[in-house]
This record gives sequence, structure tokens and C-alpha cells, in this order.
Amino acid sequence: MKRLATLFTQSYQELKQVRTITICAMFAALAVVLGYFTIQVGDYIKIGFSGIPNRMVDYLFGPVVGGCFGGMLDILKYIIKPTGGFFPGFTLNAILAGVIYGSFFYKRPFTLWRILAVKLLAVLICNVFLNTLWLSMLYGKAFMVLLPARLLKNLIMWPIDSIILYLVGKTLETAGVTRALRGSLAR
Repeated sequence: MKRLATLFTQSYQELKQVRTITICAMFAALAVVLGYFTIQVGDYIKIGFSGIPNRMVDYLFGPVVGGCFGGMLDILKYIIKPTGGFFPGFTLNAILAGVIYGSFFYKRPFTLWRILAVKLLAVLICNVFLNTLWLSMLYGKAFMVLLPARLLKNLIMWPIDSIILYLVGKTLETAGVTRALRGSLAR
């Protein structure tokens, strides 16, 4: 418990730095642009890349910055390109996902097994359970009617999204980008 409190405290300290805010703004711009590039596979499955900048912020700056970034970016994306009505439950999901990923990634090695584990946890909590709950509330459909299709879709996408994140993260790590970004914060 003490380690978790230290993790959140260190992440909160990152939030106070101007460089962190600047880097987050660049990642937010990248996420908005990447949001326009999705690959549609069938009616319900799409492979998107706009979540990658979110995960990199979680990796670099931790759960506090990741949660704030996720929530702000969700609202920003809605303002820029609204799809349907605004529902705060989806913003809560974005915040919670940032906290979950940030808790697993911050100051830890970027490994495929860590990505698979945290992705599965976040998918089950945020995408399968909470998103299904929000959709049930919004559209008046029974939770258990929506759940099987959403569970299947997310379990199909779980390894695909994990591998994409791992490849991009390792490429950025190998190229020295993450080290450069972290190094700029240590100055």
C-alpha cells in the first residue's frame, strides 16, 4: 500500500512540471490526429491507434497524470468531433483507464506480459463492464443482452491492441524517444 501511495505521489509531482504538461499536449495532438486513422473490420470491430499516446503518457508520467490526461482528452475529442451525446460515464472510463495503466507502467519495464496483463484488466473493467453499463443506461437495453457481444469483441481486440502497443512502445524505447522524454524531465 505504501508503494502505491509513493507511486501516486511521484506521479502527482510530475503533474506540477511545465515540461510534463507540454509533452502531454503534444501527445494529445497526436491522439486527436491518430483518431482519424482507424481500420474497420466488420460492423463492430475497428482497430484504432489513438489510444497509443494515452498509454505512452501513462508509461512516462504515471497514474495521476494518466488519469487527468485521459479525462481531458476524452472531453477534447468530444469537442473536436462529437459522436452522439456527451455522457460523463465514458469520461470516467478514460480517467480510470489512465489510472490503471499508469499504475502498471510507471517506472517499470515495458514488457509484453505486463501489457497483456494490464490491457486485460482495463478491458474487463472499463470496456466490458463499465462501457456496457453506460450503454445499457443510455439506450435502455438490458445489460446482459449487450454483455456477450461486447465481451467477445473486446477479447478479440485484447491481443491485437496489446501487440500494437508493445511494438510501438518498444520502437520508441529502442529509438531513445522515451529516454529523451524522461531525460528532459530530470533536468
